[in-house]
Amino acid sequence: MQDQQRDDWPTADALGLTQFLHHIVVDSTMDEVHRLAALGAPAGLLVIADRQSNGRGRAGRSWTSQPEAGVWMTLLERPSDATASGVLALRLGMGIAKALAPFVEGEVFLKWPNDVYVDNGKLAGILVEARWRDAALEWVAIGVGLNMRVPTEYVGARAVRANVTRSMLLRALVPAMRDASRHAGVLTDGEMEEWRTRDLAWGRRVILPTVGIARGIAADGALLVQESASNVLTTVRAGSLVFAAQ
Repeated sequence: MQDQQRDDWPTADALGLTQFLHHIVVDSTMDEVHRLAALGAPAGLLVIADRQSNGRGRAGRSWTSQPEAGVWMTLLERPSDATASGVLALRLGMGIAKALAPFVEGEVFLKWPNDVYVDNGKLAGILVEARWRDAALEWVAIGVGLNMRVPTEYVGARAVRANVTRSMLLRALVPAMRDASRHAGVLTDGEMEEWRTRDLAWGRRVILPTVGIARGIAADGALLVQESASNVLTTVRAGSLVFAAQ
């Protein structure tokens, strides 16, 4: 079910989009973008929903998305450089963190590989799904779930300030997301340093996906973990980051 864009929402042109679709309810904005991409939709299509009945996050986890409790959206991009797809979630995180900083109380951090935090509470999640034809990257669907109020079932989560609207957030987030998707290649030294300034894990002991002390990320987006008894760095490219109990 789709309604008209709200009068106070920015237009597709104002956001630098080719198309902006708003749904009252949809199973998943991610699945809807994949469906439209397969039908030939161009890069720059954004699907946003007031509520998702089957929203999902990384590794197939469900994502709570109640009516107007947050921003639930997915952006379609068709990157020309497939090598950048492996670090896209990290680039998106940096851009989104910078864009959200004016709308929160507290400091914005990033948790490898795809979460945005305010202080020690999760504010937003990023999900990037690529579709390939043989060795060619056809498109990526970039999903963002952002709390506008703290979900009661997730103690310690964070949200943007009470006076912030979805229109305000879209104007800040969408250009940052589009810019991140245009970058080519692996992370630069400057980008890795930028990540370091917001790295929630830096210097903390982790127990998953391996045990040791978190020491940032590599240019290809891998997590670097120092073995506790040595200076050897373990490179981790998949999994969820879990901190040791304080």
